[in-house]
Amino acid sequence: MTILQAIILAIIEGITEFLPVSSTGHMIIGSTIMGIQQDEFVKLFTVAVQFGTILSVVVLYWKRFFQSIDFYLKLLAGFIPAVIAGLFFSETVDLLLESVLVVGIALLAGGIIFLFIDRWMHSAEHERIHVVSYRKAGIIGFWQCLAMVPGVSRSAATIIGGLSQGLSRKTAAEFSFFLAVPTMAAATAKSIYDYIQGGGSFTAEHFKLFAVGNAVAFVVAILAMRAFVGFLQKHGFGVFGWYRIAVGGVIIVLHFMGVPMQMF
Repeated sequence: MTILQAIILAIIEGITEFLPVSSTGHMIIGSTIMGIQQDEFVKLFTVAVQFGTILSVVVLYWKRFFQSIDFYLKLLAGFIPAVIAGLFFSETVDLLLESVLVVGIALLAGGIIFLFIDRWMHSAEHERIHVVSYRKAGIIGFWQCLAMVPGVSRSAATIIGGLSQGLSRKTAAEFSFFLAVPTMAAATAKSIYDYIQGGGSFTAEHFKLFAVGNAVAFVVAILAMRAFVGFLQKHGFGVFGWYRIAVGGVIIVLHFMGVPMQMF
């Protein structure tokens, strides 16, 4: 992996991590198109570059993180289901991370859901709930487990979970941001641990890729979050649904046509 490729993947991560379009799925697509060999370090990089986006949430919403212990307990309630799911299904997820077809199917299915989500959650925005209870946090945590499948999107799963509990679009989106912090921090720590346990080592070039990638992801993620919340309140999920259907459909068609994704 070159510095340029790391920057491109970091931009993809920063833009897509908090949008309901699947950051992991897009990074798999991006690395496949760029012809990046999926070795153990590349797999680690696609997870570890999330540290920059984690930091962006803490910086952008820093006041919330100093609000009360109640805030952290609700995050814990939403985080525990992902921990349990990760312990039981991590090996299966590792295999799925290598499949572009899985990403295409998940994007397509999620897109269809998003086309109808605003109709299903039909109550007016001002009538929706703006406070996350412990019960709602736990239920959203179970929804988050669906994001273990590449292409589903952690953001999409948790936002839909929040909306299903009557939360407003803004509240559901922001809780999704907050829940990303412990979830992605744990995923990053586990990936680094597994990499080292598997005999992996880090070179100066690796550290350079991590530093550049996370710095780029941090800046891009802050811009993406600010834009996303405002857009979501005004326009809903329709455009994300059409986008997912278009990208997923193209991937599936190319796959069954036998067209290689590697363009260069």
